[in-house]
Amino acid sequence: MRTYAKPVAAVTGALALAASLTACGGSSAASDEKVVTVYSADGLKGEKGDGWYDKVFADFEKETGIKVKYVEGGSGEMVQRALREKSNTQADVLVTLPPFIQQAGSKGLLQTYTPKGADQVDGADKAADGSWTSVVNNYFGFIHNKKELPQAPGTWEALLDAKYKDKLQYSTPGVAGDGTAVLIKALHDFGGQAPAMEYLKKLQANNVGPSSSTSKLAPKVDKGELLVANGDVQMNFAQARSMPNLAIWFPAKEGGKPTTFALPYAAGLVDKAPHGENGRKLLDFMLSEGAQREVSAVGGGFPARKDVKATDTNAIELARIIDGVEIFEPDWADIDANLSSYVDAWKSATGS
Repeated sequence: MRTYAKPVAAVTGALALAASLTACGGSSAASDEKVVTVYSADGLKGEKGDGWYDKVFADFEKETGIKVKYVEGGSGEMVQRALREKSNTQADVLVTLPPFIQQAGSKGLLQTYTPKGADQVDGADKAADGSWTSVVNNYFGFIHNKKELPQAPGTWEALLDAKYKDKLQYSTPGVAGDGTAVLIKALHDFGGQAPAMEYLKKLQANNVGPSSSTSKLAPKVDKGELLVANGDVQMNFAQARSMPNLAIWFPAKEGGKPTTFALPYAAGLVDKAPHGENGRKLLDFMLSEGAQREVSAVGGGFPARKDVKATDTNAIELARIIDGVEIFEPDWADIDANLSSYVDAWKSATGS
């Protein structure tokens, strides 16, 4: 079992950018602004302003005077937005999950920058070319309503039971990071594309339908509108503070062990960032020892730096949650190269 964990919710952000930004994002007026714009996958900003982002951004502004402007959405959604704005760059920092951070790199959306402290990040958790570095680690998982469904379903096959009809939902592969993770885990657990698609086709009979954001599913599970949904350990653990009916579990293939894989929040400096120097300062700050020590205590996640050993109550509980779960490492290069074909196969199998 791998000894580190990697990530994978939040408040909708609004983006207000100065009219002085140029198409290349290089005007001196823009560079001098005390602002940094972050495009991020959901999960790290608290529903009640109590998440890791909330604490880190407030501390960063207090220390530097630089205000963080925050925009969030699904992992794929954030990459697509940055891509549409490539000729008029508006984001400074992009935070998203695999395989979308690799996709951002391959599409030329990121520039090389190695934040201070990145030498303490595991090699598997950062790009070899320095285009991105994990800032919070996490695992993919599922949730269930422990009041209405005290015992987790346990297996993929159990989810085919008629009692889950219209009581099960997972976010959309190719759009949401955790939704794409459902596809990745199914490919692994069922041993390939054909059997995975055969299963997901059957599961569609119970699936409520598409969701561009995974974070929106947890409140539905907590209220009992859904019995089961996908998610990730960090996000759902943090949400459980205000959603007491959430419980985390990891599906197994019938006869096998429960499995998961690491899914980090990875951050990179956007190419032609209008406030690039401020973006570098924020990346440094997010990887600082102080911010990393708060990843578990405040954010319910796992530190990206291996020299930061969390011992708080949350860290102990998080270790218990993943104890005994088999951790596999996806072939991210294959997924980056073939994601479109996997998503197309999913669409065909499910009629989505």
